[in-house]
Amino acid sequence: MGPKLAYYAGWTYWACHITYIASKGSGGLKALSWAVFRNAETYDTFPTIGVQMATLAVFLFFCWVASRGLNPLKKLASIAGTSMFVMSILYILLMFAAPAINPGGGYVSMDFSLKNLIPQFNIGYFTSLSILVFAVGGCEKISPYVNKVKDPAKGFPKGMIMLAVMVVGCAILGTIAMGMMFDPSVINSSEEVFNSYVSNGSYWAFQKLGQYYGLGDGLMVLYALCNMIGQFAVLVVSIDAPLRMLLDNEDAKEFVPSAMLKRNDQGAYVNGIKLVIALSGSIILIQSFVPGAAAVLAQLNKLNSVCMPLRYLWVFVGYLALRKAYDTIPAEYRFTKKSGDCQIFRRMVFPADRSMLYTGYVFKRYVYNGTEYYNACRIDGIGYDYAVSCKKEKEKRAIK
Repeated sequence: MGPKLAYYAGWTYWACHITYIASKGSGGLKALSWAVFRNAETYDTFPTIGVQMATLAVFLFFCWVASRGLNPLKKLASIAGTSMFVMSILYILLMFAAPAINPGGGYVSMDFSLKNLIPQFNIGYFTSLSILVFAVGGCEKISPYVNKVKDPAKGFPKGMIMLAVMVVGCAILGTIAMGMMFDPSVINSSEEVFNSYVSNGSYWAFQKLGQYYGLGDGLMVLYALCNMIGQFAVLVVSIDAPLRMLLDNEDAKEFVPSAMLKRNDQGAYVNGIKLVIALSGSIILIQSFVPGAAAVLAQLNKLNSVCMPLRYLWVFVGYLALRKAYDTIPAEYRFTKKSGDCQIFRRMVFPADRSMLYTGYVFKRYVYNGTEYYNACRIDGIGYDYAVSCKKEKEKRAIK
């Protein structure tokens, strides 16, 4: 496919994280507010501009942390990943056991009839599928570490299968558990109520769970602290990792201006981090004009569900190209060995991801401020401009 397409793929992967990075600071502050005030109302009453200024301050601090190298990243990521997975499993187990331990808890009865299990195939359903892609996003970041796994020919496929099982299991069982707590008719009663559930639903879930077991707000505070650490850890990793995936190769210097490849003593791409500050910082500032702190988080979640699938278009294209050159590329192991798998991706998965992106864009364009989509297009435009400016830089050097 060539190094230029590889550059655009890496750039798109990095660019998609710009909106994601902008949302992580707000999520961390929301978690801190729940841990301190133990309610949603206090955070939602704060002026939006004040919340966004605090978010900007947090964002700048963790950009500085990211510039300190890999050691802080490894520690934060380990703590955050372990704590959030443990809390997810704890919630599912305790919620399924709650009706037997406390029968009078006031649970919502769920109807598992075939009529309710079959979804309504409308534009709202298909645009919401992009949330599923957003939910499993990040697993591809393990790809540079495949050869470091013990017995990669067996260990890596098993790890990916276990990852898929854990994500699907937690999603299905977690959805059932939350369905036992919350009435969908109440959640969808108004846009304001829906935004509150998007922003606060997980905290209300752990708060109710603590009440079922007579623990008060203890479980909710524990979850809020774990979530705060997780949000800030993901913020730091999302600042650093996509930059390294884009710039940590020899071909990058062919398309990226030399100034972008500058590193500090800790090995961090300082000018790349400055570009992240300019782009994500502008999105954070634009969100200051959104009415209500809860609406800011709801808008960013939906914006990310549209932007993040962009990177998987390149993943699918790369997979198809690898399958086409199956016999010419040496490999220590192969995850799939049948060409029929390639046809599944070509005919089903790739068009599905592409259609989710397009329908999500069209649908949300008329619901949310188009300025956010202008930002996304502007970020991709910068990638093209960098490739052009790098070419001009090479021509000037050749003349000299």
